[in-house]
Amino acid sequence: MQLDELELNLPPVFEIGEKVRILKLIKNDGTFPGKEVGQVLANIGDIGYIVSVGTYLQTAYIYAVHFIDKGYVVGCRKRELEAVEPKSPTNSQDVDSE
Repeated sequence: MQLDELELNLPPVFEIGEKVRILKLIKNDGTFPGKEVGQVLANIGDIGYIVSVGTYLQTAYIYAVHFIDKGYVVGCRKRELEAVEPKSPTNSQDVDSE
């Protein structure tokens, strides 16, 4: 993302309930309570589900990812995630035209 480009000018890439995979090692930067700074929160390849979408500094989306096996939620940026399953097509193609 360029400095003059705002991610918030576009819709979120991931939707609530979407299954995602971690692309980068996620460590506690001091904002995750109960864990030491620098402690690993999510490893590359970990799978989680988007539970909410927020914003950071009015420039980027933060995706709250619930790691069911770990039992906690971690905030991630778009560049740290990838979709595990392809998005389903819109329902408009499923309508019968009689």
